Amino acid sequence: MDQDATRRKVIAGLTAGLGVASLPRTGFAAGRKLKIALSNSYIGNEWRIEMENLFKAALQMEPYKSQVEGSWFNSGNNVSQESQQISGMIAERMDAILVDSASPTGLNGIIQQAHARGILVISFDNVVTTPAAIKVNTDQVKFGETLAAWLARKLDGKGNVIMVTGVAGTTVNEDRNEGADMVWRKHPGIKVVNRYAGNWDSATAEKNTAAILPSLPKIDGIWCQGGTDGVLKAFIAAKRTPLPPTAGEAENGFRKFMLGYMGQKVDGLSIGQPPYLVLVALELARRILHKTYPRRDITIPFPFVTDATVKVGETVFPHMPDSFFTDFTDSGPHAVVKICVDAATKGTPCPGRLTVHLPKA
Repeated sequence: MDQDATRRKVIAGLTAGLGVASLPRTGFAAGRKLKIALSNSYIGNEWRIEMENLFKAALQMEPYKSQVEGSWFNSGNNVSQESQQISGMIAERMDAILVDSASPTGLNGIIQQAHARGILVISFDNVVTTPAAIKVNTDQVKFGETLAAWLARKLDGKGNVIMVTGVAGTTVNEDRNEGADMVWRKHPGIKVVNRYAGNWDSATAEKNTAAILPSLPKIDGIWCQGGTDGVLKAFIAAKRTPLPPTAGEAENGFRKFMLGYMGQKVDGLSIGQPPYLVLVALELARRILHKTYPRRDITIPFPFVTDATVKVGETVFPHMPDSFFTDFTDSGPHAVVKICVDAATKGTPCPGRLTVHLPKA
């Protein structure tokens, strides 16, 4: 069987068995496009949907439209499934694989195999531990620490706090929790009366909060990795108002509460883990493969707002769903990337060329 026939057979098997979607292979036969795949471990919340949509949109915008042939895979937060998918990408001889991992260590072996075959692997968001992968992320420990430190100041170092955590077993969840715990240890007057998973999802966080609230004492502060708006809605439904100071993610609903929403206004700090991390990973892959940027890890700053700085149309969107993550794009004169809302919500391209600013090499 010739090489092209073998490739077609592999693609067909992946498409049928592993749930892969890809853009047309226009120009690949002439060797003019880089083959870059996205391995996404989890598609169960709005953040991951937005992240994947941004990747799809970017592939339809220049310079990626002319230079990259992209594909994307979802594994249902299953390490074995994601490993199997990456194995298929290796067989497909990808030039680069972008990985949002189901486990910090569970994919190390298959990523090392990809690296040994000369495939560039860039791990972002939920990163892996193997040095065979380049890392693109925010400082996740600092994320959790910043939220907790703000809350500790608001509470003058004493009071009952709940922690709403992320997806168990992921690097992001563990690092953010570690950052928060560093702060709590410095403030013995703060008591974490419960910590439970919200899975970075508004509906899940609301349901789990509603189930736990009746058994809890007065809550003086909320520390939340994601699903923050759902947590606040559960407090309102349980008549636990006024809402306590809340340190959470960048959900649109949370920022609506910071403006005033559902008859309540919350004193809040909202930090975003930006879905556009995938665009930074994509641009880094393109630049490295074109030999115009060094092979090195990148840490980008996370955007944040408070109830005093939240701004309609820029950091909060009244007509968008509450679960929508507002940090799909950056803002300001030194923005990492600026991209339209349709890219995040629909995966459709925006007018013009997409520019992603990497840190100075």
